[in-house]
Amino acid sequence: MTSTIRLKEFYSKLPLGVNLLAVSKGHSASAIRDLASQGHHQFGESKLQEALPKINSLRDLKDITWHFIGKIQTNKVRSIVKEFDVIHSIDSLKLAERISRIASEEYKSPLLLAQVKFRPDPNKSGFLKNELLEAWEKLKYLPNVKFVGLMTITPIELALNERKIVFCECRKLANQLGLKDCSMGMSGDWQEALAAGSTILRIGSALFGDRHK
Repeated sequence: MTSTIRLKEFYSKLPLGVNLLAVSKGHSASAIRDLASQGHHQFGESKLQEALPKINSLRDLKDITWHFIGKIQTNKVRSIVKEFDVIHSIDSLKLAERISRIASEEYKSPLLLAQVKFRPDPNKSGFLKNELLEAWEKLKYLPNVKFVGLMTITPIELALNERKIVFCECRKLANQLGLKDCSMGMSGDWQEALAAGSTILRIGSALFGDRHK
């Protein structure tokens, strides 16, 4: 099955207001170009060093919106701010403040999502719920950036019904904070995330096929 067919199948299943984020990590610029030629313009990358060559080779495609969804290293913040329109993985007030400052210096205004960790997971970063609530008054007034939602990744060992519970908690918190978007759900659990109120599905292998690297 080609990515074009997979794309059409996903579009047929998604309600209005839900965005399909094509996670192009491990896939070529030509694969991104193929989907863009079908009218898809939202792409996500999680490693800056892999993303930059693809972004550079696709600059002729003016409609692409680039999302950064990976762990952010301090020394990579400026490049991420310069190249990405939406940043999903804001895991601390300190990081958000740094992005705000650099966005001002670079004349950028990225959209941000706060990454929240609802279950213990040593492999993932993120605000704890109470940490986010405590920091929220500062986060929402940072200049040159705008928080539009929350992002969460469930621990890999959780069963699908347990993941859905986590997704529901994320949606409830986003609603509490007055945020529209929830970036949650990937190739293996997007249906549970959709049922819980996801507005951004991060889909990689189910859209592109197996990664090449």
